[in-house]
Amino acid sequence: MASDLLIQTLTGKSAIAGVFGWPISHSRSPRLHGYWLRKYGIDGAYVPFATHPAKLEPAIRALPALGFRGGNITLPHKERALDLVDEATALARRIGAVNTLLVREDGSILGDNTDGYGFLAHLIASKPDWNAAAGPAVVLGAGGASRAVVVALLEAGVPALRLVNRTTRRAEELAAAIGGKIEVVAWEDRAAALKDASLLVNTTNLGQAGQAPLELALDTLPIAALVYDIVYVPLLTELLKAAQARGNAIVDGIGMLLHQARPGFAAWFGREPEVTPELRSFVLGE
Repeated sequence: MASDLLIQTLTGKSAIAGVFGWPISHSRSPRLHGYWLRKYGIDGAYVPFATHPAKLEPAIRALPALGFRGGNITLPHKERALDLVDEATALARRIGAVNTLLVREDGSILGDNTDGYGFLAHLIASKPDWNAAAGPAVVLGAGGASRAVVVALLEAGVPALRLVNRTTRRAEELAAAIGGKIEVVAWEDRAAALKDASLLVNTTNLGQAGQAPLELALDTLPIAALVYDIVYVPLLTELLKAAQARGNAIVDGIGMLLHQARPGFAAWFGREPEVTPELRSFVLGE
């Protein structure tokens, strides 16, 4: 399969999409979409664009004139992109960020957010018997990824959501913007917040390669709780190792990336892609 993926031919009718970020060299999205394009024999390409924040608006506005079908928005542009599209979905507006662009037939640009979809789809694929109503969810972090996760969990029906962030004010602002059953918990009380929780999600970059470790005692977390870390470098974070060692079921972060890409690919290239073990290995470079 790997050798087959090395061959691709473009024509004058190729469908083109891309990803905009600053920096962009770390992105696995070109590898991911490139895999699907080759697997399904689609005449198309997905290109990375290193886009400085000062150049984001002209870059997005150029998409229709250049014949692009759309693209993805990654860090640090997701919140800014919400103000640059012609229209945003209700979900993107509630989350407060855009990660997917669709150029419509009239040349207007629709902004959407599929991060929450990717988060939830991977959770359900990994743990099909997961029940949102089983108990409170604890979410660590109040950044862009957290907003999508919080909205997804609230819409899935969690009975309560405890939001824990190193800066309490930012968590309070997120809770006020999104609404719903959100309780803001101070960072120093994060261990106590795990009591009777059915799901723990880390949306911070703590524990990511090159970042500070996530210091969190799991003693009060029920063994039946599911632990999900959206960090995927390393794939098995220290949080997941500790949770697994004490008997908790775990979900790693790479699947969220894979699943969030599916709606955009389908919209740009006209094919519903599948998330498979082979795709996972390819994107991870295994």
